[in-house]
Amino acid sequence: MQNYYYLSHSGDGWQNLALDEWILDHLEEDELFLYFYINHNAVIIGKNQNPWRECDLDAMDCDGVQLVRRVTGGGAVFHDAGNLNFSFIAGKGRYDVEKQFGVILQAVRSLGIECEFSGRNDLLANGCKFSGNAFCQRGNICQHHGTLLVSADMTRLQNYLQVDPRKLQAKGVTSVRSRVCNLSELRTDLTVPMVLRAVVQSFGRVYGDYTSWEPTAEDQAQIDAYHRKHRSWDWRVGRTPQFDLELDTRFDWGGVQLLLRLSEGKIVRAEVYSDAMDAELPEVLRGLLEGERLGSQTLAQAVGRAENPQLQDIARWLSSEKL
Repeated sequence: MQNYYYLSHSGDGWQNLALDEWILDHLEEDELFLYFYINHNAVIIGKNQNPWRECDLDAMDCDGVQLVRRVTGGGAVFHDAGNLNFSFIAGKGRYDVEKQFGVILQAVRSLGIECEFSGRNDLLANGCKFSGNAFCQRGNICQHHGTLLVSADMTRLQNYLQVDPRKLQAKGVTSVRSRVCNLSELRTDLTVPMVLRAVVQSFGRVYGDYTSWEPTAEDQAQIDAYHRKHRSWDWRVGRTPQFDLELDTRFDWGGVQLLLRLSEGKIVRAEVYSDAMDAELPEVLRGLLEGERLGSQTLAQAVGRAENPQLQDIARWLSSEKL
């Protein structure tokens, strides 16, 4: 049972997320890894988001902002040097979300800032969100990664998003801004290195001894392959498929966009995009739709067979569409 710690110094979003995924694929079941990284200038989108729809790619190119796609679900965020990112990766037997959140909460409290866990994914201080989190699992290895807003520029994301007005109506732009904060607003001398030290110290108190990890030459060769994937156009953007019908809507748990390719009245291909936290939802939904005949009730019945609250919502929505 080994604990590892590593801090990336690259500042490159593609490199940092590549290593995040490599660890997920190569960790042993009895090991636990705490990985930190900082992306200097990047928009990070969820695994299942459509960047053509979500992002102003021209503005990002003009400003030298990286488009980075993570392997977990959820929506888009902007990362700069004021945002410290952490990733807990562990085998199922050692993976404990409550304990992992405890490391972060204990660290922030040690800096003199009261904080708490809220809902499924957020950490709050003074009623404001300073950390959002996402999760995934591959085989018997689980990942929990998140952000720590220390002194981030929270005005820049809006420069690079093409925001669905329904999302703004559902969340309320003013209220969302007021509910998100930097930790430096609550302690003015706070810096990213101070927060990093506090979390590492908390990690040691909670988990005991740990080893500082460094990649071997063999590791680095494998990581380089992941880097090529993460910086590739296909992974980050991908080709928008030809489609005959587009359907989209928004639920309180996230938005769904369906691009359907039809042949002789049947769905021969379905592309599903979503900012839902459930990273597997689009793949499941695609499997339920492909091969079905186009029709409101037919599709609603196909999707409604699954005992999943989100799929039940989608089924009700499809039943109301005039297809």
